[in-house]
Amino acid sequence: MSAVADHSETFSFPTSDGSLSYRDAGEGRPLVLLHAGFFDHRMWEDQIRAFAPRHRVIAPDARGHGASSNATRPFRPADDLAALLRHLDVGPAVLVGVSMGGGTAVDTALEHPELVRAVVVSGVGTSEPYFEDPWSLEVLGEQSSALAAGDIEGWLIGHVRFAAGPHRPLGDVDPDIANRLRAMALRTISKHTAGEPDHRLPVPRTWRRAASIGVPVLAINGALDVSDHTAMAERLIRAVPDGRAVSVENTAHFPNMERPTEFNALLAEFLDTLPDRGPRGSG
Repeated sequence: MSAVADHSETFSFPTSDGSLSYRDAGEGRPLVLLHAGFFDHRMWEDQIRAFAPRHRVIAPDARGHGASSNATRPFRPADDLAALLRHLDVGPAVLVGVSMGGGTAVDTALEHPELVRAVVVSGVGTSEPYFEDPWSLEVLGEQSSALAAGDIEGWLIGHVRFAAGPHRPLGDVDPDIANRLRAMALRTISKHTAGEPDHRLPVPRTWRRAASIGVPVLAINGALDVSDHTAMAERLIRAVPDGRAVSVENTAHFPNMERPTEFNALLAEFLDTLPDRGPRGSG
């Protein structure tokens, strides 16, 4: 494990199929930060610094991402997360996820509800996304074609375009943020080879089961995100018994990185409204 400047540490959790890497900082009510697809825990740097003084902040790298091992057998990200939280004796926790990470948060609330105090999603509904917007279909198609041709650079360009969304050029995004996203995506895509099997198993019927989620759910969407992402988040909010949505102006798919002050304020306000659900997590 290696110490970092913000006094969090990086740890490795051994599993039956390799290890999972995670950051662990602070003490208090547990707050779990789940990154977007092909990125890693480093997309949460601003939130780790902001919330560790009052919370135990845990930010894992999903299997096959960042410093975590690739899968060699079938797995479900929600089960990986549940195993990590049980290993740490943490829960119920507030799960905060952007894009893929939000899907994992919802899956965990469905499959392991005893571990979840509340859910926050950004730019996603459940782990069963669907895309209809022409801009989404264009970018995803370009990425697929680039991968098929072995064009990693072309794939990276498409992946980082989601930071800008359909309403502005990528040049409008802070170059430091775009470069951080690019570096994380390159690290993860470089761990994989063309044609390797996808061992992820889906959690079934997530949309149909969303009404059974018995904890508060908040969606924090970027106002400039593509309509597919915001529509899925809003559909989730309508489906759960206790849900609401808010929007962050001048940002698209990664409001936590582009507008951390606004994102953190909305998250902190939500955390302050949550009922007490047990003492674990300060260890």
